[in-house]
Amino acid sequence: MAGVNKVILVGNLGKDPEVRHLESGSVVANLTLATTETYKDRNGNRVENTEWHDLELWEGQAKIAEQYLRKGSQIYVEGKIKTDTWQDEQGNNRKKVRIRVQSFTMLGSRAAGGESDSGGAPSSGMERKPVPAAPDTSMDEEMDDLPF
Repeated sequence: MAGVNKVILVGNLGKDPEVRHLESGSVVANLTLATTETYKDRNGNRVENTEWHDLELWEGQAKIAEQYLRKGSQIYVEGKIKTDTWQDEQGNNRKKVRIRVQSFTMLGSRAAGGESDSGGAPSSGMERKPVPAAPDTSMDEEMDDLPF
């Protein structure tokens, strides 16, 4: 039986994206996403629990993140868990868990992310479209022959 590695998160960015342009020409963006769960404990007190997630976006997604996402932006993310393990300089085993984003959707308005709606911001209709990991061009040739 094959396994499933899928993560779905909705949260707010804790800081602006950190974008790197690699020598190979690839672009990678690292983001920190906060998800907050609110519930009442046994005594009826309201409790908030915030989890922080490290996200990694590549190529087109990274470019979109660099252009439109800012600290406080709310996004919906679909991805998979990736774990890096290494030994630090002192010989200690280290481990870091991150989410490799496969698609994301910008939620809310750009103003909700701490930015104004001027300066080439996407319309709210564009903001709600998911941003896939890679465009699917497999049907482009077939679509050209359609009469409409």
